[in-house]
Amino acid sequence: MKAVYFRRFGGPEVLEFDELPDPTLGPHGVLVRTRAAAVNPLDWKAREGLLAPLADAVFPVVGGFDVAGTVERVGVSVTEFAPGDEVLGYVWQDVVRSGTFAELVVAPARTLVRKPAGLTWEEAAALPLAGLAAYQSVAHRLRVRRGEAVLVHAAAGGVGLFAVQLARLRGAEVIGTAGEHNHDFLRALGVRPVAHGSGLAERVRQFAPDGVDAVLDAVGRRALRASRELLRPGGRLVSLVEPRVTELGGSYLFARPDAADLTELARLAAERELAVEVARTFPLEQAAQAQQLLREGHTRGKLVLSVGG
Repeated sequence: MKAVYFRRFGGPEVLEFDELPDPTLGPHGVLVRTRAAAVNPLDWKAREGLLAPLADAVFPVVGGFDVAGTVERVGVSVTEFAPGDEVLGYVWQDVVRSGTFAELVVAPARTLVRKPAGLTWEEAAALPLAGLAAYQSVAHRLRVRRGEAVLVHAAAGGVGLFAVQLARLRGAEVIGTAGEHNHDFLRALGVRPVAHGSGLAERVRQFAPDGVDAVLDAVGRRALRASRELLRPGGRLVSLVEPRVTELGGSYLFARPDAADLTELARLAAERELAVEVARTFPLEQAAQAQQLLREGHTRGKLVLSVGG
């Protein structure tokens, strides 16, 4: 199979595009022929060795965690899927080795759900990791309720765009930090945009004079400190990037595969209650360029790799 992989940690230059042996299908796995795979910050973090505290790397490492494709075969214990099923999933396996930037992927059955017919391959691939991070933050950790004021940092990014929409669906008033070139786009989603950077707290208080009930942080650093100051008594704070948020009384979230959560996200997206913003699609062999563009931090929505016909 063709795949994008790396033999050592480093920058985009360590990525190779070439033939690798087809993956071995175990008893609990599902062999998926990839049609599309999204690019996430987790990808360049894995490539740079930043996931070492969380998962061992076994070289060569095939990159990627999000997949959308068609089932080729299933392991002997798998009854949930059959050849020909169209699926999507967040393929996290606690060992960084066999990712989704490949023509064939073996995914644990628990990481996959069926792809609704109403989603394109690119939309389906863009949904799992970012969507789960947003959903598990908004619904499970922050428990956003109708009428609450919610602040979402990096509101035009991959996770942020899902988070602001999910919070709006739950009846919250949403404030989102973003570059000014994304403000009109956020307003169209019913979000009150504010510029990030110095003076953030004052700008947020123009919309929420008494502070906010919940904050989702995907930025860290100064944004995280300002967020703590903006919380009302009893407010909730979740960070996706800074584990030390617990020192501020908040909660750190690392998204996990969850079939029920992902099925609900896919339903919302297929019924167009949740918009999936695919900013740009690249061929598989341009994974390095896609990762570098994402690393620069100015992408609205998701970047996706197209695999196969």
